Amino acid sequence: MTKYYRKIRSFVRREGRLTKGQQRALDELYPLFGIELEAKQLIDFETLFGNDHPVHIEIGFGNGQALTYMAAEHPEQNYLGIEVHRPGVGNALLQIEQQDLKNVRVIGQDAVEVLADHIPANSLAAVYIFFADPWHKKRHHKRRLIQVEFVKTLLSKLKQDGLIHFATDWQDYAEHMLAVLKQIPNIENLAGEDQFSERPDYRPVTKFEQRGLRLGHGVWDLLLKKK
Repeated sequence: MTKYYRKIRSFVRREGRLTKGQQRALDELYPLFGIELEAKQLIDFETLFGNDHPVHIEIGFGNGQALTYMAAEHPEQNYLGIEVHRPGVGNALLQIEQQDLKNVRVIGQDAVEVLADHIPANSLAAVYIFFADPWHKKRHHKRRLIQVEFVKTLLSKLKQDGLIHFATDWQDYAEHMLAVLKQIPNIENLAGEDQFSERPDYRPVTKFEQRGLRLGHGVWDLLLKKK
């Protein structure tokens, strides 16, 4: 049977120091719940999860709070999280262990590369991107993850009627996302053109989001369907 992991590469990223718990999780739990793919290797989801349940991906899962919450609430679905920040990956692994979750796997690699090279076409039920870096300075807008070609890539990986869910706490980024959607024909905004959706129950309100709401920050959710 194909195994989807090997030892974590020992390269250095510019990030905070790992706690002892996070380091233990990366050392001991990543080989159990993590995926490190060979070049151009497509993931066989039925082999990976041991079932044919729908597969949901969260890109940039941060500390794993939303990812593990969704997985715990919906054991009938499979969840794959992608995150390059190693402390966040460690936190997610610890939550997977603590909650004894069987339906979650994580990848500590760049999401653009993972989507392009490792996710089969028409294989996903949903993709979630919550609070991506807004790159709020105008000269940095080109670095934003949500761009036309990236959304087209997401659509190519989704099954028919598959869901994309974006959330942001930057109004400018929310408006940017609406502008991106206008350039993509085979996508439907479930709230209506140029409208935002109410937060669905499956997306938890994180501590970060709660703090922003107390400060009067808005949050914008976009729920999109592949036509």
